[in-house]
Amino acid sequence: MGHGHHHHHDHDHGHGHGHGSEGAALPAAFDTSVPDEALTPEQHSRRSMLRRAGLLGAGLAAGSVLGQTAGAAPAYAQGGGRGRKNGFLWLAGDHHIHTQYSSDGKYRVVDQVRQGARHGMDWLVITDHGSATHARIGVEKVNPDIVEARAAHEDTLVFQGLEWNIPAAEHGTVFVHPGRNEVSVLKQFETGYDGSVKGATSSTPANEALAVAGLNFLADQVKRRKVKDALMLANHPARKGIDSPHEIRAWRDATSPGHRIAVGFEGAPGHQAGGLPKPNGPGGARGIYDGSPSANSFAGYPLESYRTWGGFDWMTATVGGLWDSLLAEGKPWWITANSDSHQVYADTAARGGGDFNANGRYDDPVYGGQIDLTENDYWPGYYSRTHVGAEGFTYADVMDGIRAGRIWVDHGQLISGLDVRVAGGSRWATLGGALHVKKGTRVTLTVNVALAGGPNWAGFVPKLARVDVIQGDVTGEVKDKDTFTAPTARVVKSYEVNKDSGTVKLTYDLGRVDHPVYVRLRGGDGKRTAVGPNGAAVDPAGPAIDVIGDADPWEDLWFYSNPVWVLPS
Repeated sequence: MGHGHHHHHDHDHGHGHGHGSEGAALPAAFDTSVPDEALTPEQHSRRSMLRRAGLLGAGLAAGSVLGQTAGAAPAYAQGGGRGRKNGFLWLAGDHHIHTQYSSDGKYRVVDQVRQGARHGMDWLVITDHGSATHARIGVEKVNPDIVEARAAHEDTLVFQGLEWNIPAAEHGTVFVHPGRNEVSVLKQFETGYDGSVKGATSSTPANEALAVAGLNFLADQVKRRKVKDALMLANHPARKGIDSPHEIRAWRDATSPGHRIAVGFEGAPGHQAGGLPKPNGPGGARGIYDGSPSANSFAGYPLESYRTWGGFDWMTATVGGLWDSLLAEGKPWWITANSDSHQVYADTAARGGGDFNANGRYDDPVYGGQIDLTENDYWPGYYSRTHVGAEGFTYADVMDGIRAGRIWVDHGQLISGLDVRVAGGSRWATLGGALHVKKGTRVTLTVNVALAGGPNWAGFVPKLARVDVIQGDVTGEVKDKDTFTAPTARVVKSYEVNKDSGTVKLTYDLGRVDHPVYVRLRGGDGKRTAVGPNGAAVDPAGPAIDVIGDADPWEDLWFYSNPVWVLPS
């Protein structure tokens, strides 16, 4: 079914502050042996958030369906149940962040890392735009700033990456495991395979092939041990309609399961402040999803795919849509949610001067003297979060967790924790995993949702109104690579949430399973819902299409999980 294992046993991290070996030290905020008074204000704030969410110390195991060892429950799920006896460390992060090394950015690396840490991020990827200037000097010049930020913020894992102009398609995050070759591999990749650098942006078969070649180049660098690992995630995939279904499948299938590089796409784009109505906001579109088809767009996509739905990309938000069609093939393809932070809403900093093309960066930001209400972005962690189940606090553990699909995402801190287990016989699997059972085995989905433990960054306590279970059949590889529907996927159960705090436990009986299926979860605050694009029988109360100029992101909060497969034989 394509669920290749890919684990790293050799954790040499190229810099020396405790993100290294197996059993690396926990971040101070997580480590209950470190007293509160020994924490920095940033660490103290992080610990308070963890404590409120019941995710600290003994609380990590309390009520956790992941809190058992593999011996007690053998699992096929990649890493499911292995590692920490208290379950996984759920590390929040953001893989899409810009700095003064992007032609449309302005902040220092340390500004973004400091803000990300303050807003609860455990890992971040710096992803300045691929361009001729960035390939020539930016990719090298940003590295000392990243190394410095790693040293200044030891409780935050800071990856170096770039925003790849995917030949023939949209943008994507590419990032590598830190080490002595991180700059040279990224530079070589950008110089040889970036669509903008190579003049390869139009939708032609040759340019599509160049994108696949770029992914194979990265896989080769990992195989040759130039870098320990590399990953690619497609960004804002439906925004321009130029990521066709066959291209997404080609990226996913480009490299062998053991060295899979392209593993998913943004389920929700950044730029979420874009929908705040005027006069207190930009009055535009959430995600800046305000376009329409062009000559390079895939002709099969409907006009409504160019908008977000409850802040999520149409490919993810449509039950029975493109994401479900990928999952129905039984192959891994994951979703994330990110800030795409360039210019932050209501900030007072202005871009510094300097010649970007000559220097590869802008000068440091300056005080602008006014609050800017026209910007579209939030700081990393302020609104969008990608939570990764990691076996430890290392770069390799985060990358392994992403590749394994142990990921759930949320907006506005709608919930503070999510445990998912699909169990049958004596086995269980969690997010991203596959449960192998005998045909006819009774299978149960168990979900523990930790509700919001306190106010979010907009100052209110969000309330989860409903949780939906979405299920689809695994029908195997598609003949037509441009398929973007999954006729069997639908909401099979909805739960009304009638409490404001603590943990909600939900169970769903899949019955005696006799054919391969997958399940995934979605939940919302109930403020804006609509019948899904495929009708009420498929999705009676899903996210509504976002209205340009009137889409306050704080009044429409959702969480989504990645899938779990059940594979009877």
